[in-house]
Amino acid sequence: MDFLPTWPFSVNTLFFFGFLLFSGALGGYFAHRWRWLPSITGFMVVGFVAGPNVLGVISEVGLAQSRIVVDVALALILYRLGLSIDTKRIKQDRQVVLVSLAESALTFAAVYFGLGLVGVSGLAAAVISTIAISSSPAVLIHVAHELDASGPVTERAMLLVALNNVIAFIAFAAVLPALYGEAQAPLAVMVGAPLYQVLGSGALGLAMGGLLHLAARKTKVAEQYRLALVIGAVMMTVGAALAFKLSALFAPLVLGMVVRSMERAKLVASINFGPAFELFFIVLFVYAGANLHVAEIVDYWPAVLVFLGARAAAKWLGVGGAALLLGASPRQAGSTGLLLLPMAGLAIGLVNTTLSLFPEKGAVIGSIVLAAVALLETVGPPIAVRALRWSGDKLNENGMERGNGAGAKSVPGKPASEAPAPLQPPAVPGA
Repeated sequence: MDFLPTWPFSVNTLFFFGFLLFSGALGGYFAHRWRWLPSITGFMVVGFVAGPNVLGVISEVGLAQSRIVVDVALALILYRLGLSIDTKRIKQDRQVVLVSLAESALTFAAVYFGLGLVGVSGLAAAVISTIAISSSPAVLIHVAHELDASGPVTERAMLLVALNNVIAFIAFAAVLPALYGEAQAPLAVMVGAPLYQVLGSGALGLAMGGLLHLAARKTKVAEQYRLALVIGAVMMTVGAALAFKLSALFAPLVLGMVVRSMERAKLVASINFGPAFELFFIVLFVYAGANLHVAEIVDYWPAVLVFLGARAAAKWLGVGGAALLLGASPRQAGSTGLLLLPMAGLAIGLVNTTLSLFPEKGAVIGSIVLAAVALLETVGPPIAVRALRWSGDKLNENGMERGNGAGAKSVPGKPASEAPAPLQPPAVPGA
């Protein structure tokens, strides 16, 4: 009877990918029934209920099998975020880099000293504090797309989130030598491993960015292949990063930065992913919901609460205060800081790196950070929605089709991006 399936059934990656999409779409649909609830929350609730914490439909083994799909989804989101870093604009507006550096330093200091008050100190606190600098691009991109938001606050928040992730990765690499030293690793490993991660991942992103730019230029008369070129380049970047033991998160971010900086004419940097991009958000957030670590939240709740409070205060006050000094209105300043609060992809990646290299130290770091990520990914999307509505940026909520998660409804004969938006008060320049 070899032709019959074995019991229990062997469920493969393809099934779990389909399940993440199917169940996530249903969760997003029900979330759209409440105007104040972003679809991300629906995705995460479905993942949490179906995951190991509740029903167990998605097992720990299934989550592990789905990891490569999630890596690709996150890489595409980070690539898109990297497109928001225009080096030419940064040269003209260097204040935004100073704001990001100041806010990042304040976040590190606040979290580090806050954790010391609850007994988490030394290298563990330092690593957690570097991870705290990062922000979630997925939440900001998805909520901004869902509300069809555009304006100075949205653009500035995108740039600050991208810079946050670059600074967090470099800061994390700067702490690695101390961790290797504590583990009594050779000097060559202490110095070489962090440099290899930063320089190698950057070089990979640079090389793939140049390749994508060259391919886009040579095939510019055939626009129908541009999306395939982008997705292919991102997937090759992730695969190469895994093969060379580099960062599958930092390299795609650099890839986006390189493409944006190299292009003179609109080729792939301005490509519209369309409603299909929603698939990657669904997969990512259903997976995140299934991965919620309830036990860690309970075991480390004092440190988690301190982490959340110190990080939120530092980011909101740091960015908000700097924006006020630069001439933004209080509404714009406050909302920009709130958009940096969610934390997810890069934080999880850095935790996984720590766990693989230093299991004993990584256990405490992972428990606190992953518990904080779980809470921030739960409350972060509603906060982002409120912040964008409060910001004064242009929104197109009246044009949204609440029955799906694709974003703005198209006007007959026009693409969705050209649908007319309701009138909003003009935004104040300089936010």
